[in-house]
Amino acid sequence: MKAARGLVLILLVLGAAGLMFAWTFLGSATVGKDTNFTIPAGASVSSVAQKLEAEGLISSASGFVLQARIFGSGTPIQAGEFELSPGMSQVDILAAFQSGDVVQRFITIPEGMPSILVWERLMAEELLTGEVAVPPEGSILPDTYAFERGQSRASIVEQMQTAMDKALAEEWAKRSPGIAVDTIRDALTLAAIVEKETGKPEERRMVAGLYSNRVKTGMLLQADPTIIYPITKGKPLGRRIRQSEIAAVNGYNTYTRAGLPEGPITNPGRASIAAVLNPEKTGALFMVADGTGGHWFAATNEEHNANVAKWYAIRRERGEM
Repeated sequence: MKAARGLVLILLVLGAAGLMFAWTFLGSATVGKDTNFTIPAGASVSSVAQKLEAEGLISSASGFVLQARIFGSGTPIQAGEFELSPGMSQVDILAAFQSGDVVQRFITIPEGMPSILVWERLMAEELLTGEVAVPPEGSILPDTYAFERGQSRASIVEQMQTAMDKALAEEWAKRSPGIAVDTIRDALTLAAIVEKETGKPEERRMVAGLYSNRVKTGMLLQADPTIIYPITKGKPLGRRIRQSEIAAVNGYNTYTRAGLPEGPITNPGRASIAAVLNPEKTGALFMVADGTGGHWFAATNEEHNANVAKWYAIRRERGEM
């Protein structure tokens, strides 16, 4: 009995000594609140441990390194931003660094956002780095993109442009025969007009069919957004279009220029690209707003004039005329 008690005492002493060793030589995590911690590319375990200690997240850099050698999986630590939370041990922290489960943030480019606004959004994101020029119009695929703290703006632009190239290639391969455009570039240019001319997803193919008919018959497209683009580079005009602007002759104004503009007037979404490459089969050549955010479509000028009269009546009821 005495021998058993003695053994228990010895084990307790050894256990206490082990805990003292762990506390003294291995240290402990001291994460007091949710904290984001960034590991730069190429950092070693030693430099990361020193950074952790300097930021008050562990009690001993040397202990962290020793614990990594004893208990670590051998997997290299990853660069990036990691979220540390209270209650994490040093082993937990090391495992998080080895997993590569970095904090990701997101930047969203809505359908129809022109490149000047894409550029402004990228430059306003303080967690991105580096300078970029305004991307070529139509080269960015609207979508939501993940990024990490410190990532370069140039790499995000490259990702967005690669996504657009891929989307164009995929949709071009599925195009219908006899469409109004002969090249991917022309499809992108026409899709940008469709994107700006309707805010209703269910109308896209119909609007694409209408403008396809105009392209095929040689009619002026007469798309108002093509008047605005040379003035603002796609930003909202903020006022009514002037008669002098309607009459302006330039590479974009489809009231004075036959055929397509010289290039896209915005960054169209994938649905608008698909609509241009698979347009609605329709005889429509005219459209006018219907007061709900959509349009009335017409195949003849007489039908169109009747629709215009209905639209004017709606505007008079609203006190806009």
